[in-house]
Amino acid sequence: MASTGKCLNKMVNGTVLLMKKTPLDLGSSELAAAHQGYEIIGQKVILQLISSVHGDQGKKLKGKLGNPSHLEDENKSGSDSKYSVTFEWDHERLGVPGAFIIKNSNPSEFFLKSLTLEVADPNQGSLHFVCNSWVYPAEKYESDRIFFVNQAWLPSETPAALRWYREDELLHLRGNGTRKLEEWDRVYDYDCYNDLGDPDNDPLLARPVLGGSAEYPYPRRGRTGRSPSKTDPKSESRLPQIASFAIYVPRDERFSPLKMTDVLSNAQKAIAQLFASQLAALGNLTLNEFNNFEDIMKVYEAGAPGFLKYPTPHVIREENSAWMSDEEFGREMLAGLNPVCISGLKEFPATSKLDPKIYGDQTSKITRDQMQNQLGGLTIEKAIEANRLFILNYHDIVMPYARKLNMSPSKIYASRTVLFLQEDGTLKPLAIELSLPHPDGDQFGAISKVFTPAETGVEYALWQIAKAFVAINDSGVHQLLSHWLHTHASVEPFVIATHRQLSVLHPIYKLLHPHFRDTMHINALARQAVLNAGGIVEKTVFPGPLSMELTSIAYRDWVFPDQALPAELVSRGVAVKDPASKHGVSLLIEDYPYAVDGLEIWSAIKSWVQEYTSLYYGSDDVVLKDTELQAWWKELREVGHGDKKDEPWWPKMQTRQELIDSLTIIIWMASALHAAVNFGQYPYGGFAPNRPGMNRRLIPDPGTIEFEELKMNPIKGYLKTITPQFQTLIGISALEVLSTHTSDEIYLGQRDAADWTKDKEALKAFEKFGKNLTQIEENISMMNNDMELKNRTGPVKMPYTLLYPTSEPGLTAKGIPNSISI
Repeated sequence: MASTGKCLNKMVNGTVLLMKKTPLDLGSSELAAAHQGYEIIGQKVILQLISSVHGDQGKKLKGKLGNPSHLEDENKSGSDSKYSVTFEWDHERLGVPGAFIIKNSNPSEFFLKSLTLEVADPNQGSLHFVCNSWVYPAEKYESDRIFFVNQAWLPSETPAALRWYREDELLHLRGNGTRKLEEWDRVYDYDCYNDLGDPDNDPLLARPVLGGSAEYPYPRRGRTGRSPSKTDPKSESRLPQIASFAIYVPRDERFSPLKMTDVLSNAQKAIAQLFASQLAALGNLTLNEFNNFEDIMKVYEAGAPGFLKYPTPHVIREENSAWMSDEEFGREMLAGLNPVCISGLKEFPATSKLDPKIYGDQTSKITRDQMQNQLGGLTIEKAIEANRLFILNYHDIVMPYARKLNMSPSKIYASRTVLFLQEDGTLKPLAIELSLPHPDGDQFGAISKVFTPAETGVEYALWQIAKAFVAINDSGVHQLLSHWLHTHASVEPFVIATHRQLSVLHPIYKLLHPHFRDTMHINALARQAVLNAGGIVEKTVFPGPLSMELTSIAYRDWVFPDQALPAELVSRGVAVKDPASKHGVSLLIEDYPYAVDGLEIWSAIKSWVQEYTSLYYGSDDVVLKDTELQAWWKELREVGHGDKKDEPWWPKMQTRQELIDSLTIIIWMASALHAAVNFGQYPYGGFAPNRPGMNRRLIPDPGTIEFEELKMNPIKGYLKTITPQFQTLIGISALEVLSTHTSDEIYLGQRDAADWTKDKEALKAFEKFGKNLTQIEENISMMNNDMELKNRTGPVKMPYTLLYPTSEPGLTAKGIPNSISI
């Protein structure tokens, strides 16, 4: 058919790649089995191209639409289906396509991966639209689904014909803040953590609302819109546990079918292992009790994989008793699964920040005599001056909860552990202080016991139990603060705000989007089945029912700029500012694997971010005038982290440097920081004596039956103190799932599509980033083979690989995924 002008209409050929719904996509309200034979009828999928050049005149300029077309000629390849599509497109009248509308009149959804136009314009070449989104039947949507060309534009640079579509798409993603959200919705909205408790079923399962108050400040989570609880209108009603996978998250944030398969398979295996181990325990002398370390070793596979046995944790693969050494105890503060809490000791005795009017004198009771002869001839003052004394200090965070917690079956001390940096670079524990509230009242201060290293007798047994109490504090702080609060919870507002305020066309959206994959879904599942009242966390970490309340109290001290690794190391007193050094800081513990590897990864991320952003922001003025960017940052401060909106430390987002620094922090938290505190959970904590979650009794006093038992059988006394068998197995089952890479993981320096952007300079910069990470991998391997660096492997002979960028699937103790995806 000819046009009215001299130029004939041209036929533009395209290829659509999509994936059909599978039975493993459990988000559907329909029976999954009904879709096993589901077929897409191509004629019921209608596509229309949108001009990026010419628009219809009216109240708002909108790009002209081409004639409708539909899918045809299906070609299946595994789970994917490839269709051809032919568009009638007049280049002279319509110009270059910049977007397309798609309508699905089939009875069910499909996952649209991409559209490629082979010839869009003689001068333009082929055009690629990266979609990666679920397309539901048109009747489910309030508007047409729109996808944009794979191009990055700032709002002011967007072709005029596409601006209305760009803004309209963001409006739909924001929703209207009302109604229950359904599985097909793509709405990104905020809510407080008001869905952790279950007061309708049991008053004891009521939990405070986190977020929205001075008493319980918190980052926001994704809104689901479920109805209020009947018992407590401030709380949201809960889904039954059997419906956990139906919890709402925006449709495109749900796990892929492949990831869902892996997660379910890993969970089923862990459950089978849990109950197989319990059945085997029925023959034990003491039900639900480990009688010796040999009992514990029986739950792990030996050599070839065992039937329904747990994988042998890395920490006991080479040396099954080295975890008990003092050197390994200190090393794991630098290279274990929680290497972010040790601090420099700057005063002696250590003091407390707790209000003395409420808690009395909380100054440390560790004496000079208990430490002086362990400092290699140095005085305490000289050791502090030489930056050779360090402390793992959980006193202030535990003490306010200790009295209440010790009224439950779980027992706890507030702990301080002082360590000395030896000439060989290792940390030697000098003293452990375990403190309880005064029996006559908090205002009378703390009652403390101090333990020092011992090698024989009951003193050795007491020293090992003291280390276990420190490990319990460390495990709880790790799981609740280092892991959950500082990565999962803190990052979710960034995910929500990015989708609400930054168009998919925005260059910063394209930069950040890979680092948000699966985060909202894993967080929603955590709220539903892990962090909830009576859930796994409350059963396996020391604060029990107070766990999430404790994270809210800790959030009071959260400072966004201090999440930058160099700043965080300086704030802990394990590094000092040094403008002349490569990373701007010098480490006070040179052989600090987490910090050494982390600074390399941090610098690589920052260099990539700086090079990428410079392509779009030529001056500070461009940052200031970017309307979407400014709206994004305003919403993050005032809503996403709204309980912190008045803090003076927020970057003002007025300069390119503020943008670079902020983006680097976000990517760091979502990728490397999470990897460092997540994927070592089973390798280190899968052997429970190394990382117990709870203790059942306090340290026995001389003259008691328990003390005599400890003298006679130190190992049995130790095992009767830490978590019992069933809770131990629940804990390590969860850790195994959380520590396992799924087969669809995408790692730092990788993308799910090679053509994720059309900008060639951005692709070159990203390739450079990948090469930089490869070099870092090689350097990590070299350092792990350097026998002079004792903290890289330690007595357990376990190389530090948690910040090794890539990994294969499985339980590997290495690999940095792009995002918080598990």
